[in-house]
Amino acid sequence: MATSGALELTVDERAIARSLLGVLDEAERSPGRRGTTAAPHFRSSELRRRLLRDRTFGDPSRLLGRLKRRGLLEEGPGGPSDRLYTAPFPLELRELLLSELQPPEVAEPGGFHPVPDERSEIRTLDSDFLGHLQDLLRNRFDETVQFGRSFSAAKLAGYLRDLFGESLYLDILISLLQQYALADVPLLAPTGRSTGSSGFHLAFFGPPGTGKTFAIDDMVRGNPRSAVPAHGLPGRNRYCGGITPAQFLRVGAYYSGRTFNFIVPEFNDWFKYRGMVEPLKLVMEQREVKWETTLGTVGPYTFHSFFSVNYNVRTAGASDYWTTISDPNFAALEDRMLLRFHQMTRDRFRAVEASAERLELGEIDFSLARQIQDHLALIYAAQTGHPLVAGRLKAKPVRLDPQLYRQLREVSEAALSGRNYPRFSPRLKSRAVKLAAAAAIVGYFRHDRDATLSVGREETDLARSFYEEEIRVREGRRGVAR
Repeated sequence: MATSGALELTVDERAIARSLLGVLDEAERSPGRRGTTAAPHFRSSELRRRLLRDRTFGDPSRLLGRLKRRGLLEEGPGGPSDRLYTAPFPLELRELLLSELQPPEVAEPGGFHPVPDERSEIRTLDSDFLGHLQDLLRNRFDETVQFGRSFSAAKLAGYLRDLFGESLYLDILISLLQQYALADVPLLAPTGRSTGSSGFHLAFFGPPGTGKTFAIDDMVRGNPRSAVPAHGLPGRNRYCGGITPAQFLRVGAYYSGRTFNFIVPEFNDWFKYRGMVEPLKLVMEQREVKWETTLGTVGPYTFHSFFSVNYNVRTAGASDYWTTISDPNFAALEDRMLLRFHQMTRDRFRAVEASAERLELGEIDFSLARQIQDHLALIYAAQTGHPLVAGRLKAKPVRLDPQLYRQLREVSEAALSGRNYPRFSPRLKSRAVKLAAAAAIVGYFRHDRDATLSVGREETDLARSFYEEEIRVREGRRGVAR
């Protein structure tokens, strides 16, 4: 058996290797292997399903062939479209793949200033998530499952509405739903075919002081100075305050093949650097990034993570959408992100003022913070196939419902009535679908016996409400204030 020597995997092959490890874990835990010493085995169809779930689109045949030549995989009977593979030396195969997946030593191109030790940052984030999950499983597993059986996106919305009022709750709700969507679970058409995944980028676009940072950062990671507890995923949110876009493009290489959420409080500053717009577009599109300058080259690598960002911009008025937004980068965000346009109206000012006052006086009781964070962490672990829960909880894709699309089409048709030139993008509807899917993930424990999660009436109503509001903002008329 020739197992010595590095495989020297490419970026795409590293992602395939990570999925292969997941398939091997499932094969070794399969009920049929209990009490036997037989070598674990899997079919190529199982690997393809795992690759699809992990949003890895490369061809695994080259890596499988190299592992066969080293004697770490053996090909058994099966048709050409669904081959059977056996791992005669599973421990050696696992060790080799894990060694290949260690973050690479990347030499700094001459002329670049050093960046922080990002490997240490990733280890800290992973440790935070693992520590929280272990504590949850040890002390609060049954409690969290019981909480989840009666919890839904509608109840999350009610909790936030009680805390912050009608004008502010929706932004925070969308931010927390994005946290549930980070598991990036497959979205299934009624035919059973996967047509996308749940993850999405989130951007709040508008003037300062409208509560954007509170929604994407304070409520997600917590803010001890304001006594705001964390509600988001522990260890999966990488704060990027103070990082330049050039630093980020270099840091992003360390996250290739991993899924995190990058919180950027001043995303507008990143677009002010010369030559940054096109690389940032590639990052948002999760395409291969290669950034070349006179100082050196970064990449190529593929970014699989997501963003929660604020884009601060001064506006000329309160209600007119198109004529008040003159920033040339606005379209780049709206085409690639779920974008919420914030207006500093009279009502919003009063809502932000009242919320800040209640927070400072200690009148806001975040009674469900820990339970929501535990619920979110456990669902994320289940949906990503974490080894600590893989034997107890299964990943469940979201099944899309034609009724959702009919409801959203009614909204768009009503907006298009009497107008030849719509002022909103068709992509806005796709964002509403993503939001409905994220809301469905919240109901994971309400469907214990179901293999998939359904987009029901509650989720459809939320998506429709979001779609109507965002169209209404984009259709606003000049000079009409509230």
